[in-house]
Amino acid sequence: MDVTVEVVGEGTDEYSLDDDATYDDLIRAAGYHPQEASALVDGSPVPGDRAVDADAVRVLRLIKGGATDPGA
Repeated sequence: MDVTVEVVGEGTDEYSLDDDATYDDLIRAAGYHPQEASALVDGSPVPGDRAVDADAVRVLRLIKGGATDPGA
């Protein structure tokens, strides 16, 4: 199955997954750990252990590093 994945703020790619792939598998395919990102279908989060049942998914990173001000 082919799924279009938009990682919010980072771009869109297409991934080929096994028919029994879960949303956690999809998050891993996009290069993230399931503890650092959530899959959204039609704007709502979906459980990681649920089988992928959408053609388009948004991935929202929950943990993101950032620059710190060394002078602060």
